[in-house]
Amino acid sequence: MNSEQNTRENVVSFIPNGDFYYKKAVQALDHDQVDKALKYLRRATELSPEDSLIILQYAIVEMEAGRIDHALELLKKANEIDPEEPEILLFLAEACAQAGFTDDAKYYAEEYLRLDEMGEYADEAIDIIDFAKSMEKHIAPETSVDREVVYLQEKARKFMEEGKLEEAITLLEDIITDHPDYWAAYNNLSLAYFYKGDSEQARTLLYQVLQGNYGNLHALCNLTVMAYYEKEEEELQELTELLVKLCPYSFEQRYKLGATLALIGCYEEAYKWLKSLKNHGFEGDSGYYFWLSHSAYFSGFEKEARLFWKQLLEIDPDKVGYEPWTFEQDQLQADSIERNRSFIIEKLESEYRSERLLGIFLLGKSPYQQEIVAHPNWIKLENYTPLEKLYLAYSLDHKFLDDDRTLKSFLHSAEVAEILYEEMKPLDMNDTFLFQMWFVLYERAFENDYAFKNPKALAAATEYMYKSSRVKNITKKEIAEFYGISPATLTKYVNQLIQYLPLFDK
Repeated sequence: MNSEQNTRENVVSFIPNGDFYYKKAVQALDHDQVDKALKYLRRATELSPEDSLIILQYAIVEMEAGRIDHALELLKKANEIDPEEPEILLFLAEACAQAGFTDDAKYYAEEYLRLDEMGEYADEAIDIIDFAKSMEKHIAPETSVDREVVYLQEKARKFMEEGKLEEAITLLEDIITDHPDYWAAYNNLSLAYFYKGDSEQARTLLYQVLQGNYGNLHALCNLTVMAYYEKEEEELQELTELLVKLCPYSFEQRYKLGATLALIGCYEEAYKWLKSLKNHGFEGDSGYYFWLSHSAYFSGFEKEARLFWKQLLEIDPDKVGYEPWTFEQDQLQADSIERNRSFIIEKLESEYRSERLLGIFLLGKSPYQQEIVAHPNWIKLENYTPLEKLYLAYSLDHKFLDDDRTLKSFLHSAEVAEILYEEMKPLDMNDTFLFQMWFVLYERAFENDYAFKNPKALAAATEYMYKSSRVKNITKKEIAEFYGISPATLTKYVNQLIQYLPLFDK
């Protein structure tokens, strides 16, 4: 009986608690196993949610990983639990400085010195205060707001990231009602309306910001992005000429300016600002490394661009396939269809599914792929048919399992366009007519459960059908030899495809 009781007591004593996982996290950090340490720290905070020092350590690791927003949340929670702990205050000051909240950074640094004037981090606290004071000389003061409003705005921004636009709009409009001069809320509300598709309301809000806070950098950048997406060339040129003259000081503003300039193709100016953040110890998030790598690459710093991209993939492995060097510039002339953003968007927005399929195909070949996918209105998944959604996933390099009969047929069908593309790339406007004919045939054949068994023969048949109606003396023998098939095979597949031409509709 005593043995059984002792066994139970020993089992209970070995149930892991927060401190157990915290120690394992520290051991993992000592061995540079950051991912393992984060896993242990998450578990430690779940088991010991009121241990401010465990939460602090979790926040520090998140800061080092560039996830400043999450680090701030953790630090604020730790500060609520233990408001008199100097080390928490110091890291709160540092996180606020990195996020661009200079007033908050100064406040927390001063609180640190109040509690521990000669402490271990006194010099760092003084540096943060000096930095914040330097910012005050260069940034137009906004009406002061309490920290709760900043927290609410961050909450609204996260709603936007999660696609909860109505929730974000409601929250931001409430903030503006109570704080009519809090321009940051206007800027975020403008973006929420833009993502929702209400460009007119989005612009109205930004003009309102500029009337009340002339020169507001975020408003100018947001207007620039909207002009770029909506192809307002004259407005874009005027705004770009203004942006390249600006000289922001805070990390947040430099990041915003650099990312905006990179998006619109001003790579050298973008690289200057984004690299300046790196030089000052800024770690950043996945978006930061994405634009830093792109601006470096297109400014001629390929070695650095590849290094930055490697750092990005450590944060966000899903960005594989979006490397700036994926689309070699010597393969895509300036006037190629792959680089014709307006043409691709026009096809994506077409009322005809076959044209949208062409747009989706070209999207996979375009250096503007990331930009087009990110736009809130150009790709409307809710209106896409299952075939379009499948082709979009294919064009964006989604990995498929080929053990399904339907998917096998689809992958064979997609191969036809790839074969034609390899022959003709880069494409000019005349080439698009051949692809447009293929996607008309493809759409109808797919609807009729056609098997697409021989992609090479189907590509040959498509090219023959197209050229025979436009080029004199084109022969089946000539096309068949080029594709490495027999004239009889070519004839077979021409006869199969021709029934899907619109002129054969009953």
